Amino acid sequence: MTEFIAKTMPNVLRLGWGGDSGWGTAIWQTIYMTFWPAIFGGLLGLIFGVILVVAKPGGIMENHFWFSFSDKLVSLFRAIPFIILLAFIAPFTQLLVGTQIGTTAALVPLSLGVFPFYARQVQVALESVDSGKVEAALALGATNSDIIFDVYLREARSELVRVSTVTLISLVGLTAMAGAIGAGGLGNTAIAYGYNRFNNDVTLVATLLVLLLVIIIQLVGDALAKRLNHQDR
Repeated sequence: MTEFIAKTMPNVLRLGWGGDSGWGTAIWQTIYMTFWPAIFGGLLGLIFGVILVVAKPGGIMENHFWFSFSDKLVSLFRAIPFIILLAFIAPFTQLLVGTQIGTTAALVPLSLGVFPFYARQVQVALESVDSGKVEAALALGATNSDIIFDVYLREARSELVRVSTVTLISLVGLTAMAGAIGAGGLGNTAIAYGYNRFNNDVTLVATLLVLLLVIIIQLVGDALAKRLNHQDR
């Protein structure tokens, strides 16, 4: 088997596992650039998604200013192509983390790139909650925070897992794009060590590893969403 791989994919073996260009390093960098923006961008997206639902006209905390502000901000960031966002916020990235290149620097644009997408996903998920349950909670004297956490977020948790899965998969794609301009990860390996050097075997393996990561995220997300859906019944 090893001999077969050595003959058909010599460049893959040449990169090795460790070091700056190794496969282990690239995989770890991709996971790193997926995990932290998922946390930061996810929290930001969740907050804005909730605001878009509760502050909308007819919402439990109707507020024209906050709804309009949140709606326009989310729409603005969604309209900016990620590759342009990387360059646009470079000075802010430099101010925040002290550098504009590398995996840590990529966390800033990745977080800002994923948050508007997730905010809209959260908005749709929360708006799918039966309005009758919200009205019933209000009639029983529930506070706004009770309705947000015990009605909206609890009732939509299965759907929130589904949209989170979609967002994570989208984020993996963004890490590959960030890697293509030097942020590291499997995207950087596919372009810098594969495509640019005409090493098709490296590009193929990097692509397969990204697909494997996406499949794992999808399977885990589907299983968790299904389990929560059964618990709700």
